Amino acid sequence: MEEFDPNKLRKSLKKSGARHDAIETIVREIEKTAHDGMRTQEIYRHAFSLLRGTKTEVVARYALRRALFNLGPTGFPFEAFLGRLFETEGYKTLTGINLVGRCAVHEIDLAAYRQDHSFIAEAKFHARPGIKSDLQVAMYSYARLLDLAEQKICNEDVCGVKNLKLITNTKFTTAAIKYADCVGVDLMAWDFPKENNLFSLIDKTKLFPVTALTSLSVAQKKQFLNAGLIVASDVFEKTDVLSQLGLPAKKLEALISEARQLSTEG
Repeated sequence: MEEFDPNKLRKSLKKSGARHDAIETIVREIEKTAHDGMRTQEIYRHAFSLLRGTKTEVVARYALRRALFNLGPTGFPFEAFLGRLFETEGYKTLTGINLVGRCAVHEIDLAAYRQDHSFIAEAKFHARPGIKSDLQVAMYSYARLLDLAEQKICNEDVCGVKNLKLITNTKFTTAAIKYADCVGVDLMAWDFPKENNLFSLIDKTKLFPVTALTSLSVAQKKQFLNAGLIVASDVFEKTDVLSQLGLPAKKLEALISEARQLSTEG
């Protein structure tokens, strides 16, 4: 339980790219309906409904954090999405590979390399916003890095395992951040670090998960993920896969239109 803070709502709306006048209109409307016991989810849904009718990208940005929670229930779609995200940064990526360390075999969520840099990554997916990745997660990630120190993820000189990223769609505890900084594990969360965090990378690359598409139902989002349609641009770039999902022609047209807008606006 906490007191409703309109400035927190303003901040999230501003981050989505909504105009100042639209933000103030929405905040005033929410303040009228706010009541004791009102859940954060209710505030979000009301604000989201008021945002509809604005630019596609603004709506998607506001819904983005929850779109990442829908990359479940397993963590595999989240790992695949991260792979696609880093490919836009010039990396070649591998997901779900096994690497033999000095003492154990490790299943690596993501490995990425390009001419000047390489890294392995541990992806911690959470289906709810309140769950944080803690000190224990940071410690075992560092232990994995130490055990894989002699391994390579490709045949190039740059591909030795020297850097590990711990990536989550939620947040890290203070203890995890302090430990990772001490041992040299790179952390990336929804809004951490201040720059080059998960939100800013998605926003910069315009690579939104397919779950950000508002014209899809929850069941359809799962159907798309199972078919390997991970990002919004897959909808109009992988039309052969899309045509096999049995959606009505009118629905397909609206979906492709939304996906194009979301992937190109900015």
